[in-house]
Amino acid sequence: MPDLQRREFIVQGSAVLAAIAGLYASGVNAFPTQTGEKVIPWLDQPTENPNPAVIQTQLVWEDLDTFITPNDKFFSIAHFNRPTIDEKSWSLDIGGLVKKPLKLTLADIKARPRQEVVFTVECSGNHGFPFFTGGIGNARWAGTPLAPILQEAGVLDSGIEVVFFGTDKGDVEIRDIKMQQNFARSMSFADAMNPGNLLCYEMNGASLPTPNGFPLRLIALGWYGIANVKWLKEIEVRDTRFMSLLMARDYVTIREEEHNGETRWIETSVGRARIKSAPAKVTQTGSGYRIIGAAWGAPIDRVEVQIDQTPWKPAIIDHSEEAEHAWKIWSLDWANPSPGEHTVTSRAISTTGQIQPAMDDPLIAKKHTYWESNGQVTRHIRIS
Repeated sequence: MPDLQRREFIVQGSAVLAAIAGLYASGVNAFPTQTGEKVIPWLDQPTENPNPAVIQTQLVWEDLDTFITPNDKFFSIAHFNRPTIDEKSWSLDIGGLVKKPLKLTLADIKARPRQEVVFTVECSGNHGFPFFTGGIGNARWAGTPLAPILQEAGVLDSGIEVVFFGTDKGDVEIRDIKMQQNFARSMSFADAMNPGNLLCYEMNGASLPTPNGFPLRLIALGWYGIANVKWLKEIEVRDTRFMSLLMARDYVTIREEEHNGETRWIETSVGRARIKSAPAKVTQTGSGYRIIGAAWGAPIDRVEVQIDQTPWKPAIIDHSEEAEHAWKIWSLDWANPSPGEHTVTSRAISTTGQIQPAMDDPLIAKKHTYWESNGQVTRHIRIS
């Protein structure tokens, strides 16, 4: 596995492999609170959020104690306004390069086959700013699959791009041209036909909350939050790539790459989520300590934790609650930590051997924008 070798991750011997396998098979539940258990707060708390109207209800990592994030604690981001929509007058238009344009009410959509999925949504800018570290949540989403609706509409052979328009809109100025734009994101027709994509009207057993897209939003499995369009109003099929504010100018990652000894600057539109993990909290019971965290963004094989500059140690993944597209909750017992300040870092490793990059990895160090901030997260703590 060259990727692992390059980052000097070496598993030595079948005995170590067997021990790690035993840890994962143990099914330790990370969340039960023990009598007298307390959370040791991190020293590096997020700075004050300068955009409370845009970014709301961030996850407080020390409060993470459930696999599913409650609706009232789920983060929300609005790039323009936060529309209030009357579901009785609302409808979804499906048009563009289709044989049979459709107009569906919420009742029409709810009458179609219902599908559920547990999916962790993360903003691609999460951990990109000192104040933005809680742009993530895990929920049980319910709705109807998108693919059969596109099939019913009959996408023409020339239709290669599917654009999702939100009701939210705002004023934009580009090259001295002032315009009003609705929030819009797109994906290829092949990606849109993924059977896991949902037109979602329910979150954790209740109607979508207004901050999370009522009455309807897209749930696009495996994509960053920006692609999961809220407050849906229209789906349009086009014959060219869609290059809007949030596809071609914003939410664009700029990165240096080395090619034959030369630096090449690459710009890519943010799309699919990347592998990531983060320490959530450290708890203390008597003289014992435990580190708890989460990993997501790819099929997770294992998670490792580094305390200060000591060797990486395998964490125990909690298998009591899990789902294919949801975060993995992990924990590591921390025996006899010395008094004073310590650093805690985690890294996730996928089933294909991909490792969450360190902050000095070229994938992160040579990235010049805050999107796709999936570098290893290090937290600071003081043990008394």
